[in-house]
Parts: sequence; C-alpha cells; structure tokens
Amino acid sequence: MVAGGLCLCGLIRLLCSLLIPALFLSGVLCVCLVVLLWGVRLWIQQRKKHQISAGRDGKRPLLVAFFHPYCNAGGGGERVLWCAIRTLQKKYRNIACVVYTGDRDATGEEIVEGAFRRFNIKLTHPVKFVFLENRYLVEASLYPHFTLLGQSLGSVFLGWEALLKCVPDIYIDSMGYAFTLPLFKYLGGCCVGCYVHYPTISTDMLSVVRNQDTRFNNAAFITNSPLFSKFKLAYYYFFALLYGLVGSCSDVIMVNSSWTLNHILSLWRAGACTSVVYPPCDVQTFLDIPLEEEKSTTEYSIVSVSQFRPEKDHPLQIRAFAKLLKEKRLGQQPSLKLILIGGCRNQQDEERVNNLKRLCEDLEVSNDVTFRINVPFEELKRHLAEATIGLHTMWNEHFGIGVVECMAAGTVILAHNSGGPKLDIVVPYEGHITGFLAENEDNYADMMAYILTLSPEKRLEIRENARRSVQRFSDQHFEETFLLSVEPLFK
Repeated sequence: MVAGGLCLCGLIRLLCSLLIPALFLSGVLCVCLVVLLWGVRLWIQQRKKHQISAGRDGKRPLLVAFFHPYCNAGGGGERVLWCAIRTLQKKYRNIACVVYTGDRDATGEEIVEGAFRRFNIKLTHPVKFVFLENRYLVEASLYPHFTLLGQSLGSVFLGWEALLKCVPDIYIDSMGYAFTLPLFKYLGGCCVGCYVHYPTISTDMLSVVRNQDTRFNNAAFITNSPLFSKFKLAYYYFFALLYGLVGSCSDVIMVNSSWTLNHILSLWRAGACTSVVYPPCDVQTFLDIPLEEEKSTTEYSIVSVSQFRPEKDHPLQIRAFAKLLKEKRLGQQPSLKLILIGGCRNQQDEERVNNLKRLCEDLEVSNDVTFRINVPFEELKRHLAEATIGLHTMWNEHFGIGVVECMAAGTVILAHNSGGPKLDIVVPYEGHITGFLAENEDNYADMMAYILTLSPEKRLEIRENARRSVQRFSDQHFEETFLLSVEPLFK
C-alpha cells in the first residue's frame, strides 16, 4: 500500500517536472510565432509603400481590391462584382479598383468587355487586374474528399499569392472565400469586408447529413452508413466552427438575402456589422420588354437561366419537363419547348452539360430541349421575352437573380420552394401572387401544367404583379444599400 502511494507520488512529480518545461516551451513558441507574424506584417507594409505612385493631385489613391478568382464566369456573382466596382467609381474619386482573378486565358480588356456584353455594365474608370497563377487550389475537383476544408485552405494559399502581388487598403471578398479575411486583415493590415452569396456551410447542410438525406453534396454511400454519417457530421461541425471564426474577422458583412442572413448570423455571430444588400438585377432592361397579352397559343417556351453547376439541379428541370410532355401528348395541346440558358466556367461545367444532353436522350426529349451556353445579353432578353414560364429548381438558392430576371421580363415564374425565392422574391405583392413554387418532380410537372391551363388574361395579371414587385431589386437600390454598408471601410 505504501509502495503504491510512493509510486503515485513519484508519477505526479514526474508529470509536474515535465509540465513546467512544456508550458515554457509552448510560451516561447507562441512568442516566436507572434514575432514572426508581426515581422511578416511589417514586411508586407513596406512592400505596400512602393507598389503604387501618387496621382495627379499628389495623393496616393486608395486601393480597393476585390477577391474574385472567377470574375469572367458570367453569373450573378459576377454581376454583383461589376456593379459594386461601378458604384464605388461613381462615388469616390481618389480610389483605384483592383480585381484578383485566375482568368489568365483572357486579358483585362476582354474581361471588361465581357462584363459589358453579358450584363450591360460599363465602368467609368479602368480596373487593374492581378492575375493569379494558383487558382487550381480552389477547384473542387482537386479535393474529392473533404472538399470544403480543402478549398478553404487552398483559398488561403491563393490569398497569400494575391497579397504578395498587391497589398490593398481595403479588401473585399466578393466570392465567398472567407478564409482569406484574417490573412488580409492581420497580415495585410487592410480594412476587410465581404459580400456573402452563399454560406460555405449552413445549418441546412448539417441537417441533411444528420437526417442521412442523399443530395449532390451528400453521397449515397455516406447516407447508407450511420458511422460515415456521424463522422461527416463531426467534420461539418468542426468546419462550421472554423468558418465562424474567420468570418467574424470581417469589418463589414453584406449578405444577399434573408435566407443567407439567418445562416451567417447563426455562424459568424456578428450582427452589428451585418446587413442585407440585395444583388443588383438589371430589372429596367427587362422591364423595357413590352408586356402584352399572349397572341399565339400554338407553342409555349419554358426558359431556365442559371449557371451549369450541380446545385442548380438541371436534371430535375429535364425530368419534370419530360413528365409534363408525356402528359401533354395524350391530348391535342400546344407544343412545348424547354430552353436551358447558362454559363460554363470550366471543363467540369461543360461535362455537366454533356451529361444533361445524355439525360435528354434517355428521356426521349432531345428534340424539345435546347441548350444555350454563355449567350450574349441581347439573346438572353429575346428568349425571356418569348417565354411563358421561367423555371428555377435550386434547393435553398441563396437569392436567385435569374428568378428576378424572369419575373421582370414578364414570364410566369416557377421556382423552388426554399431559400431566397421563397423568403424574398416569389412572395405576394400588395396582396396579389407574383409566381409559383414547387419542390419535386411531380410538383414541378403539375404546376407547369396548371400555369399553362390558366387563361392568358390570368397569366397577364400574374406577370404584371411580378413586374411591379421586382423594383426593389434594381441597380439603383443596390447602389444605395451597398454604399451605406461599405461606408465604414472608407472612414
């Protein structure tokens, strides 16, 4: 008994003798790390002083940088980018705007011209492009497993390359790479802000894994295994913790919808500096399309406007359309056409389009479905002007610029019963309906059939209500709310 007590006391003394040196060593390492980071920050600040010369008035312009590795993609996020730059150029005279991009296959002039061609946005002053060589680090294909963590860590290395090439005064992440925020704030010494289109992880994603639902981002082999599901849930919780920590570093946080706001507030817990800034939709251009009662009932077109990404769920559109066609062919009905309009960012998107075309062949609807890739703005307007129904199928779409454009152009919108369309866009206006919502293949097919059975007068009434409701998503409203939100960064 005594011997056992002596052994225990000896073990405690041994642990204590090891603990004190370990704590001392940890303290020394922490001090060394702080000194190293502070040295890196000072070195970066020295680089900043030599990177840009003074303007004609003798003052150095304020450098405002946007981190947008896919600025030439042509989606709704890119429209926000170019509208934000145009807004700042109109408001502030002594600024120079910079865009960090990985689009090395195009020149700066070509990118600006593409923004004008696709979005009808013309900048008032030149923009400096910083071309990044390591954009592949944020490609999802590089991380078949632990994709969220891999892309986020990859964005840190890509952000480091951006910071070394150009040190801004104000840094705005406009594409959702929150892990770059502490890098630019603490090492770059920048005021940092972000525009969040879609949270990298959300409580809905946690629910999908917890409930073992099969989705595009939750494979069947995981949902079929309780062990794998618990492991993935733990991984998601860990990532959500990291995401909240880096996001809370932002001085200004802008979100694009009520849905995104709810998730960001729960994850980042920075309500004091968070505000909703609806993305700019070129509603006036679409409102200029004459809204008339339908004259022809021999053919109806159904149009979808969205990038060819997996979360947009184009297969659901095709399956629902095939189901509708099968039912319509039972009687003498007007012919139907589905037109899928969207942008392709890379080879993966192009392969996705090819898979969609094969799905059309399998469902025997190839002759009734048309794909239009990276179309000019005028062609987009023409298709929307001729369409009867605007189709949207993304579950928990963060906002839905394509939905707004369809409504402004005068189509009867049919969107997914979730996210931004449900909370912000396809909502009653002055007590009148502005469109319809659905959730699955049967819902979509039935609702499309219902819309087509409405009288032209009733459809016209819905289209008019929808048009009146989208004024709150105009470029002018975006400019006002955006400037109000970013004002703290310029003080």
